[in-house]
Order: sequence, then structure tokens, then C-alpha cells
Amino acid sequence: MAMSAVATLLFLLVASPVAFAANHVVGGDGGWTQSGDYTTWAAGETFNVGDTLEFNYGGSHGVDVISKDDYDNCNTGNAIKSYNDGKTTIKLSKAGPMYFTCPTFGHCQGGMKLAINVQDSSTPSTPSTPTTPSTPATTPSTPSDSPATPTTPSVGNTPTKSTPTTPNGATGVLGNMNKFVVGVSVVLGALFAFMC
Repeated sequence: MAMSAVATLLFLLVASPVAFAANHVVGGDGGWTQSGDYTTWAAGETFNVGDTLEFNYGGSHGVDVISKDDYDNCNTGNAIKSYNDGKTTIKLSKAGPMYFTCPTFGHCQGGMKLAINVQDSSTPSTPSTPTTPSTPATTPSTPSDSPATPTTPSVGNTPTKSTPTTPNGATGVLGNMNKFVVGVSVVLGALFAFMC
């Protein structure tokens, strides 16, 4: 039973990027049309490997996957891939920039083109490991050779309490340690839940 739980947990960890893949409908509700502002639309999206782009368009349009040079020059004669089925779904299978345009004459020049940057989501983030506090960068000052002149408190004054200070970097270490403990707790809790 325990081996089954461990195998299931490992499968879930490996498959999690696929489970969280997003489908991006190009242009939102407006779809892939001549009136879309695809630069602004793309700026509001995050594209990851495994996500899909969904182009919805009418019969006078299409989708061409093109190079950066062809994108910059609105050259639709060298398409890497072409689609014209009215509803095209393209899986983002590798990290890096991708370029799309409508192959209909004049549509690219009119703004019907899309540039995106696909991020690599296959590398899972690892919890930060706690570190030992570093020594303060500044060295304590040495007392001077001249004696300090004592001050006498005036009547009615009470001495003030000094509050201890935290050494440099200690709060960051504690914050990282808390994140690490929470991360380990979540993984152990999930493992325990699968074992029961």
C-alpha cells in the first residue's frame, strides 16, 4: 500500500505541469479578427510549455506560424505551418518566441499578427534550503583611547530600556526556514493522505 501511495505521489508531481496547462483563446471573446489588438492581449497572458492557443475565426481568415523576420516584414509566403479550419488549436511544445499572422492579403499589415514568448514550465521549482546566518559585514568599532565622560542623570529622568536587535540576515533565514517547513509539511501531508 505504501509503495502504491509513493508511486501515485510521484506521478502527480511529474504530471502537475500538464494538469495546470492553460488554454489561451487568442483575442479573448473577440477572437482572431482584423479588429483585435493582439499586442495588448498577449501582454496580459503568460504562456507556458504545455499550454494551447485557440484561434477562432471566420472564413476570410487563417493562421500561419511564421519566423520573426516574416513577422516583422508581414511576409506570409514562407509559413512554417498554415491553418484555415475556423478553429485552430496549437499546442505550445517548446520554450521561446513564436509568431503568428493571418495569411489573407493586407491583414498582417492591418495588425492581425501575434508574437508570444513561451516560458519553460517543465523545471519544477525546488523549495529553498535554509542557510546559516552570515557574519555581519561591519566589524564592531573599537573603544577609543580617551575615557568617556560619565553623565549624571537629572532628577525625574528614568533610564530607557534598550530593545535587542536581530543580527543581519536572521529574519531572511527564519522566513526561508518557515517556507521550507511549510513546503515539507504539504508534501508529507499529501503522502500521509495517500497512505491512509
